Amino acid sequence: MSKITVSDGTEIYYKDWGTGQPIVFHHGWPLSADDWDGQMIFFLNQGYRVIAHDRRGHGRSSQTANGHEMDTYAADVAELAKALDLKDAIHVGHSTGGGEVIRYVAKHGKGRVAKAVLISAVPPIMAKTANNPDGIPMQIFDEIREGTATRRAQYFQDFTIPFYGYNREGAKISQGIRDNWWRQGMMGSAKAHYDCIKAFSETDFTEDLKSVDVPVLIMHGEDDQIVPFPLTGAKSIKLLKKGTLISYPGFPHGMPATEAATINKDLLAFIKS
Repeated sequence: MSKITVSDGTEIYYKDWGTGQPIVFHHGWPLSADDWDGQMIFFLNQGYRVIAHDRRGHGRSSQTANGHEMDTYAADVAELAKALDLKDAIHVGHSTGGGEVIRYVAKHGKGRVAKAVLISAVPPIMAKTANNPDGIPMQIFDEIREGTATRRAQYFQDFTIPFYGYNREGAKISQGIRDNWWRQGMMGSAKAHYDCIKAFSETDFTEDLKSVDVPVLIMHGEDDQIVPFPLTGAKSIKLLKKGTLISYPGFPHGMPATEAATINKDLLAFIKS
């Protein structure tokens, strides 16, 4: 397996296929690089070099006790980008991965990043705080923590239903998509998944969004039950210098899987623009 060892000794697993301009995919919680297979095959066939890594504690990367916060996640990406000598790269992040992308681009991306894409992403901040009074109450994230810590296997099974909008009338449920989500989640570390809930809910990306000067595409489903569009994508677009927004009526949080044809087409158009 392809891995790099970052400065604190953590091994980061990655896939690196093809040649051409690099597209780097950053997965959501609690998944792995495998969540991007539908995009990686598509863009590989379009002539791009496609790369995806397992965040520390997730998938096939080291199950570390520490470092499960956005600054370390972004620093790990910076070490991967340096090791693979990535330049003129497009970084694409889903959900938690969208936070990782914007933090990486803001802190480490100068001279290496051409564009960024945030899909169903957590910025600017999800949790309700004094500065974010319409955010999601902390009790919701505490429930996710409790489910992850005490009954992870069943909790992850159940989580796939709202994640993919399978609780909506007329939804066509794919058991394979649900099973693949659960498989990826159970590969990772319960400690990493538990700690990551704080990272994706409480990290404030406002200054990162304001500081990024490369073109950024925001793609968000209007029926996202996990990362609600009005609290995230609709706010992020107002903070970007060079932002473009596509919102999708009826699309769920997991739209890169359930609506891959549409997402891939629009993503390709932005990359080529």
